Amino acid sequence: MLPTESVDTARLPPADRWPYWLEVTGRAAAPIAMSSEHAAEFRGSARLVDLGGVSLTRFRYQSLSGRRTPRLIRQADPGIYQLALTLAGSSGISARRQHTAVGRGAFTLIDYGRPYELVHTADGARREAGALTVVIPRALLPIPPARLDRLTAGRLSGSEGMGALVAQHLDRLIRHPEQFTAAEAPRLAGITVDLVAAMLAGHLDADNALPVDVRQQAMLTRVLAFIDRHLGDATLTPQVVADAHHISVRTLHRLFADEPETVAQVIRRRRLERCRRDLADPRLRGRAVQAIGWRWGFTDKAHFSRAFRAAYGMSPQSYREAEELARTVNPVTPQDNDPPAYWPLTG
Repeated sequence: MLPTESVDTARLPPADRWPYWLEVTGRAAAPIAMSSEHAAEFRGSARLVDLGGVSLTRFRYQSLSGRRTPRLIRQADPGIYQLALTLAGSSGISARRQHTAVGRGAFTLIDYGRPYELVHTADGARREAGALTVVIPRALLPIPPARLDRLTAGRLSGSEGMGALVAQHLDRLIRHPEQFTAAEAPRLAGITVDLVAAMLAGHLDADNALPVDVRQQAMLTRVLAFIDRHLGDATLTPQVVADAHHISVRTLHRLFADEPETVAQVIRRRRLERCRRDLADPRLRGRAVQAIGWRWGFTDKAHFSRAFRAAYGMSPQSYREAEELARTVNPVTPQDNDPPAYWPLTG
């Protein structure tokens, strides 16, 4: 799996929790002057995923504030940007004599080479705040820092357009690092940088200034996300995908020229993967096999059976029975955080 580290201050004596949290957050990006009214027995947890030069972190914590001061910048400028998505609570950032509220589901771009102050307040029944961040070296983003200055310490949507796609991509990586190998980390880092660059360029109306390969990677990721969202549509074809992205089918096929599968093969494989997952799900044991095939775009029973057998070496019904037998022999207790049967997989 991807190199991952999980930390939880609850495992430490109260007096050790806040110093440990400062050390963890400093490793996640760069040292900042941090304070919290809960410092005496701070509760916080984090998961860090290292892609090699690009790092992701998901935080859960009590209310806190942090400042990147001129003194800290003089001591060390790590040359990084941090793109932070607010997951829970209310946050705001102050920089360049202005304050911006950054609510749940919104990004803010932070330049660690410039002073700022960030406040994140917990709310809700659990009384905790949460954020998902990605740290990217300035040198990797193909947009001049002078242009990106217009976006730093502002509010960027994480629920629509490229922002939603970036949020979904980061969430997938941080939640399921076990679905990828360590050898895939460099490619995932490149995809992450390209998506973030495309998102930021869109806010600057500078899409055409991006390198061709960055634009192509961003378009490929958008296409794959569209396919995943529409797998249940039996009419999903390369033509439909191309029309939805305002490109020709020929351009769409060129986009996949260096990929291991064609567009049609991707649609077919991902539909079969969803069917296989549902057939193995004990929560769906009462749903007819054909109903599962229909759910994921297979409207012909015989075609569904042939395609499934070709991919997995047995019929859908036989696969379901084999999975049920395996659970009987080796029962597994479901976890509270297991994704539901309709969990949207991408990438």
